[in-house]
Amino acid sequence: MKKLIINFTPSGMIPTKQMTPHVPVSPEEIISEALDSRQFGVSMIHLHARDKDGKPTYKKDIYKQIVKGIRDVDKDIIICLSTSGRSWSEFEKRSECLELQGSHKPDMGSLTLSSLNFNKQASVNSPEMIQMLAKKMLDNNIKPELEAFDVGMINYAKYLHKKGLINPPFYFNLILGNIACAQANILNLGLMVNELPDDSIWSVGGIGDAQLPMNVHGMTSGGGVRIGIEDNIWFTPKRKKLATNFDLLKRIKNIADALDLEPATPQEVRNVLRL
Repeated sequence: MKKLIINFTPSGMIPTKQMTPHVPVSPEEIISEALDSRQFGVSMIHLHARDKDGKPTYKKDIYKQIVKGIRDVDKDIIICLSTSGRSWSEFEKRSECLELQGSHKPDMGSLTLSSLNFNKQASVNSPEMIQMLAKKMLDNNIKPELEAFDVGMINYAKYLHKKGLINPPFYFNLILGNIACAQANILNLGLMVNELPDDSIWSVGGIGDAQLPMNVHGMTSGGGVRIGIEDNIWFTPKRKKLATNFDLLKRIKNIADALDLEPATPQEVRNVLRL
């Protein structure tokens, strides 16, 4: 895609108010930041829900509240809901958000393509679980947001395509810099991009200090960016300033302007991904 896809990840599951006061956790905070992010050219929002205590939740009623709050104001922006396996392993819980219907149905659902270890926690994604989630998305006309932390995960996406569980055009988030996966350098990024199946659209994210350099590598290599406090709570590697989501988005928008990259609108991304 010639224009820049900016995929906003405002909160994730790990950052807490104790770690950074800037992470949005309540539905109202998430809705507000999602809507305000549009000024920076965001076309896609990758959402995680939290309960009243700020802890991650799979409950579709909370996701419904967030989706409704966004779509009451903006019906175009693309909404992706997380099916993460970090905190729960049951298919029924991980897939509950995919059951939302009508105006509350998500456009996309996250699909991590293998198990992996983070620095303090595992994300377990068995072949059966991945295929069941992919099938539920297929049956509900929800596009998978394919999360690849290593080259092998891209190969597994090709396997899912052969089995008829995912269909092109594919959207990949390539996430580098996790301690047990592909490290954040341009060689690994190039290898992953080279392995993508035909008819793929891709964005690049980086974990922690890797966020900004990997975003820039993606921007200069023809990809989009995944950006937000989910992956990185600091504004610089010196870690003297906690970032707000708007600090991160504004910096990316300024870099895009310097590179003469125009952000894609939600409708343009919808057309390319055939949502």
